[in-house]
Amino acid sequence: MSNSSIVVHSASSSKVKVATAAACDTSLNLKRGMFQKDLQHIMYGYVALVEDIVVEYITDLVHKAQDVATDRGKLLTDDFQHMIRKDMPKLHRCHELLSMNEELKQARKAFQVDEEKLASTD
Repeated sequence: MSNSSIVVHSASSSKVKVATAAACDTSLNLKRGMFQKDLQHIMYGYVALVEDIVVEYITDLVHKAQDVATDRGKLLTDDFQHMIRKDMPKLHRCHELLSMNEELKQARKAFQVDEEKLASTD
């Protein structure tokens, strides 16, 4: 008899847990949309702030790189690498992007050669 009372007690506690979880979900759904408009404005403001910071950083970087390149009169990727040489994550990412760009150029070149061969055989 004690086993059946334990089972009943366990079943009733699981019903209470389910009811409590449903009540929490309902209250969360009501609260979820409460600040939606405010959060959208905050997010747009945050994006605008990050954009301003990035534009300012890039502008400063280009001006400094241009100052370094004044002797040659031509701005090269090496000038930008020189400017970010102390920031290793940026420098590594720059090298990665430059090598990826070179691979893409070679792939495009190979594709153009194949098109020319196909056009000449027809």
